[in-house]
Amino acid sequence: MKNIYIINGHEPYESSPGNLNRELVDRAQQQLQALGYSVKTTKPAENLDLEHEVNMHLWADVIIIQAPVNWMSVPWSMKRYIDLVASASFGQLWNGDGRSRENPAAQYGSGGLASDKKYMLSLTFNAPENAFNNSAQHFFAGQSVDDLFGHIHLVYKFMAMRALPTFVCYDVLKNPQIDSDFVRFGEHLKAAFPARNA
Repeated sequence: MKNIYIINGHEPYESSPGNLNRELVDRAQQQLQALGYSVKTTKPAENLDLEHEVNMHLWADVIIIQAPVNWMSVPWSMKRYIDLVASASFGQLWNGDGRSRENPAAQYGSGGLASDKKYMLSLTFNAPENAFNNSAQHFFAGQSVDDLFGHIHLVYKFMAMRALPTFVCYDVLKNPQIDSDFVRFGEHLKAAFPARNA
């Protein structure tokens, strides 16, 4: 594991210029490069060269998706990016849905070709931490962040990639704890990515 591709999935709005997600991408790039990794980044909301993006997914050992949570998912430009890259990578990251016409009931979703790769979600939420894993909170009703993002996890599972633990900055609008979030983020990266130059 040496090549890391970081996708900044922020979609800019007048009320949301993307400073926090950009800072998290910059911090991840600097820390991981200092640990001996080769790191490249992209921002789907700005430019999308589909062939290049598929090649970067083939190059990468780990994909990091850094994104704000917009209406319980990644922003629309990030979802569009996922759809386009996944579709364009047929025969490279996946090779069908794993079934055959002779046995169409067998193991849908087992056609992935990227079992040597991993991915990590890093998300920024307006929701507070206690909104999750808490059946007393009516909206998520006991769901975890990973439950909420199961649809994104399944895209990468379809390609046979394996998940690294998800990182979350909670409550970034009403009760931000950004300095401590940065500390936690650094610790999270250190645990997920051992130093290569030790």
